[in-house]
Amino acid sequence: MSEWVLKYADPRGEVHQQVAEAGTEKELRDRYSQQGFLIYSIKPRHEIAGVSMGGGRKKKINLEKFLIFNQQFVTLVRAGLPILKALDLLSDRLTDQRLAPHIKAVREEVKNGSLLSDAFARQGVFPPIYVTSVLAGEKSGALGEVLDRFITYQKLALAVRKKLILSLVYPCILLVLVACLMVFLITFVVPKFAELYSSMSAKLPAATEILIMVGTTARSYILLGFGALVIAAVAFRYWSKTEKGEEKMDRLRLRTPVLGEIWIKYQVAQFSRVLGTLLVGGIPLMQALDTASSSLGTRLLKKTLGEAGKMVKEGQSLSSSLTKTKIFPGLSIDMIEVGESTGALPQMLASVAEFYEDDVNTRMSAALALIEPAIMIFMGCFVTFVLVALYLPIFSLADTLR
Repeated sequence: MSEWVLKYADPRGEVHQQVAEAGTEKELRDRYSQQGFLIYSIKPRHEIAGVSMGGGRKKKINLEKFLIFNQQFVTLVRAGLPILKALDLLSDRLTDQRLAPHIKAVREEVKNGSLLSDAFARQGVFPPIYVTSVLAGEKSGALGEVLDRFITYQKLALAVRKKLILSLVYPCILLVLVACLMVFLITFVVPKFAELYSSMSAKLPAATEILIMVGTTARSYILLGFGALVIAAVAFRYWSKTEKGEEKMDRLRLRTPVLGEIWIKYQVAQFSRVLGTLLVGGIPLMQALDTASSSLGTRLLKKTLGEAGKMVKEGQSLSSSLTKTKIFPGLSIDMIEVGESTGALPQMLASVAEFYEDDVNTRMSAALALIEPAIMIFMGCFVTFVLVALYLPIFSLADTLR
């Protein structure tokens, strides 16, 4: 008998994770499926242990290509094709090397009698919101409508993400160019002037001496410094991927002036969008809350929402549970409270998402409008200091010769 780590949802929508014994994965899956549970994933316990020690990494699919697949899938299903036939047609025409094997595996699972939601969940690479949405579509008999809502959500999420990335491209390029210019001036230009002044035996001002000392030292240790920087970056990246590191980085982001507020509002918008989409699809609140929290990429918020989920399970309202976390903005909690009291929580969550997405775009634009001039001013001041410090002795020599 082998031990397996099993993640599943019960008929009430509550998600559980436990270790179970079975001879094979199929035997364990069949056992729990017959009891009416939705299986999210089954993995060998030793494999999970290996991943927790940092030995494994979850594969990702291209969300844009997955979105195209879903648009085609919905079109075929609405045209009257059976699900298996639609999967047959699409799996043979997929060009994405990362997505195609998983869709073919889903087709084989469905062909062998598995539910579509079970087949997608078993792959372990598809977003939790997608698996849960497919389950809701199967239960309600409106798979096309549910997938349409997922496509709408995914388009909005990708649009917001692209807009944020594009707005950061220019400042990042500017920072890289400034860094390259600084390295060039310090390690190449300054040592050349140092050689010149050394041959002239000229008395140098304090600013020039300091600059030459920094430049000659940097030139001597540039390779060592570059290697140390690479090692430090790799070590930081490894640490930031650990559970403790992720949580500390999230808390640091949260405390960062201006950017911390933008970051938390973006996370709230994403959470609200996912939760609202699931509730509209008929998913129970507890299951929707678990899926929405798992869709976030931050460990701190996942932990916070897990605590909020326990309070909701004990009978408290969602708004009061989120208030006790002391992370969510007050306005979002007020809007959620109004949605709960009026029975229009999904619609209010959509409004929360739209409001904070617009707010994030506005604040990001304002912040970047200040950051770009600040970078230019810093670069101008640095270049001016270097030029003045390097040419000051020449001006002094010229005055002496006169």
